[in-house]
Amino acid sequence: MTPVKVADLTINQFKELIREVVIHTLSEMMDDPDEGMELRDDFAEELQHSLTSLGAGTKTIPAQEVAERLGLIW
Repeated sequence: MTPVKVADLTINQFKELIREVVIHTLSEMMDDPDEGMELRDDFAEELQHSLTSLGAGTKTIPAQEVAERLGLIW
């Protein structure tokens, strides 16, 4: 196959090339490396407990405050 130069593309061909590159890049960025994996039983139980607590109105701590407490923000 003979290499094609960008300068030889029509505007529509160039737009399609850019569209394909953007779609490919976004697909790679949004791919979930954990897809298909199962949660450990203990983690699933803890997660369920957290969700139940939130539903019951348990007070949460904002991420900003946690970061400050851990010294991640100064």
